Amino acid sequence: MSLVSDGADLRGPSGASASLAQPSLASGGDYLALLKPRVMSLVIFTALVGLAVAPGHVHPVIGFTALLCIAVGAGAAGALNMWYEADIDAKMTRTARRPIPAGRIQPGEALAFGLTLSIGSVVVLGLLVNLASAALLAFTIFFYAVVYTMWLKRSTPQNIVIGGAAGAFPPMIGWAAVTGGMSFEPVVLFLIIFFWTPPHFWALALYKSDDYARAGIPMLPVVAGERETRRQILLYTILLAPLGAAPWLLGFAGPVYAAVSIATGAIMLFIAWQIWRERAPAYAACRNMFAFSILYLFLLFAVLLVERGFGGFMSWVAV
Repeated sequence: MSLVSDGADLRGPSGASASLAQPSLASGGDYLALLKPRVMSLVIFTALVGLAVAPGHVHPVIGFTALLCIAVGAGAAGALNMWYEADIDAKMTRTARRPIPAGRIQPGEALAFGLTLSIGSVVVLGLLVNLASAALLAFTIFFYAVVYTMWLKRSTPQNIVIGGAAGAFPPMIGWAAVTGGMSFEPVVLFLIIFFWTPPHFWALALYKSDDYARAGIPMLPVVAGERETRRQILLYTILLAPLGAAPWLLGFAGPVYAAVSIATGAIMLFIAWQIWRERAPAYAACRNMFAFSILYLFLLFAVLLVERGFGGFMSWVAV
């Protein structure tokens, strides 16, 4: 999710070794915040869709176990991300009140918490569900915590593009939890989230560019400027809109999905065009993109869940 700043190493934020000896005053809410619950909720939802639309049936206890492990694994990756990024979190107004930079949780405690949950979620998923889904979950945690957090975020303005793969894996993990394998349907869902990520986060980066510049993170607006970022948002949205309709075009979604994907894709394109044209310092269109893109992704997956997954849920209840 970076040019590694001078002095950065795998021990995380400076002063971590000294802080290990100091007890924290963390509450349960602070540890919950480490798990990035907003991100976790999206992970759970997209994994649920992957699990529900997969062919075949899964026992409800196994399905619940799979979702719980995916949720815990996602939270663990978030905790490891916060541990390593505590130095830059402290410099950004958006993140300065997180538990580690605010001093409520010590870096060593966050590291131990994240590692314990990472290992536990993968082991339980492998033992109680199947090895394919566990391997995908392990790779996802590694990709987000190591490839994105420790390398990409501080080293390249393409951090969001490449790192976005980590957030796109949950539907594939859910599918693998049911089938033990892979197919083109979860790959399409992966691609939708992958191409959704850049316009969603670059819109945020445009009106938070001062924050990223102060923290030394080479986000696209900081490195390439606003004009190029606006152009990239438009280009990625042009690719995303037809891709969002792909489940219908490929025959594994119905007419309701078609209508929703086309309508919401058109709105995404309109907002992206506004961003490309907008020059006002308030960045109203960027804020609209950031907010609506969340609704866009939710609606696509919610409709797919209803169209393809409802029968599967009814069979769960009947078990």
